[in-house]
Amino acid sequence: MLTKSNFKEWFNRYKYAELASTTAALLTSLFSKIYSGLTTAYLITFAEYLAFYGVILISSYRKMALQHKTENKATTFKEVLSLVKNLVLEFGYPAFLDFLVVRPFCMYWMPILCGNYFFGIILGKITADSCFYFFTIINYEIIKKRS
Repeated sequence: MLTKSNFKEWFNRYKYAELASTTAALLTSLFSKIYSGLTTAYLITFAEYLAFYGVILISSYRKMALQHKTENKATTFKEVLSLVKNLVLEFGYPAFLDFLVVRPFCMYWMPILCGNYFFGIILGKITADSCFYFFTIINYEIIKKRS
């Protein structure tokens, strides 16, 4: 059952990565003055991914390292590999679908459908994020229950 604490946990897990990816999307959307709409859509998608997963990887590692430090334990390479494995399980197929189909589609068509480029980019991002987080959160909850 979904509770307020679930939403708070999810929000806290993804908020900084989402802020970084939104900033990257808006900055990269400026390339629309140089490149075609489809090229810009893929550039936006790539920039979002780089920002999002960079923040997720760094924050997950820092959280694990801090926990180990409080326990006076060293972080082993095996634990880092386990962290990466869990991130791949959490984000794997949602990211694959999002990167190849959903996000470029939304980033290309929403500005056209809205008639306003900036608003269309924001709406495209929200639409793509909704699809992405639906599957990602399911994976996250499954991983938590297995741990």
